[in-house]
Amino acid sequence: MQRDIQGWHSPSLNKHMEIAVYGHYGQALLMLPTAAADYLEYERFQLIDAISGPINSGKFKVFSINSINSESWLNSDMHPRHKAIRHQQFNDYVFNEVVPFIKTHTSEETPIFITGASLGALHACNMFFKRPDLFAGTIAMSGNYNLSTYTKGYHDQDVFFNSPEEYLPGLEDHDMLTNIRKSEHIHILTGSGNYETPEASRRFSALLNAKSIPHELDVWGPDMAHDWPTWRAMLPYYLEHKF
Repeated sequence: MQRDIQGWHSPSLNKHMEIAVYGHYGQALLMLPTAAADYLEYERFQLIDAISGPINSGKFKVFSINSINSESWLNSDMHPRHKAIRHQQFNDYVFNEVVPFIKTHTSEETPIFITGASLGALHACNMFFKRPDLFAGTIAMSGNYNLSTYTKGYHDQDVFFNSPEEYLPGLEDHDMLTNIRKSEHIHILTGSGNYETPEASRRFSALLNAKSIPHELDVWGPDMAHDWPTWRAMLPYYLEHKF
């Protein structure tokens, strides 16, 4: 498997950010880490190995980035307002720096799909629904789609507008909804085992249905826990059989 590590000083975040690139061509898949993890998390936990088939065949070129969750919602020593500001800066980093990087390493026409597990699933969904002009779809695994779950009671406009469960019911922008609804790849996946919250995915699916947004809700069984074996099963299945 072709593997390349690159990085640059991010103007949005004012720090050096690395990105791991796997594969040589194909549709682009942007991977967001789980909680406070880094750009090599999916490699360390063998999820990259699990999706090596679609990568080596040229079906997907994969891009894995750092999180800054430890500098925002998971930082207990940080003022909540500053956490929200840092979260917005991360969005800017992805939209204004990572997406152009991906296009430079694929093409302007190559679709970009975005995926993540756990907290990464929330971010992946949020970024897709905020910018359906940039992303062609999302695979969200084991997520909870209300950012307030992570804010310890703090709430402001930045929390609201990064919490898909909160802002989607009021979304009426025709162009955005048209872009969202034309996606053939909105996949909401969850297990039903230990530490999973399938009710969060069912609740989010009901919201999408209410907005007439086509999607797939896939609830796996009680043997599928909130852990890496579940995601190592889910993601390769979807990349191999749904795309």
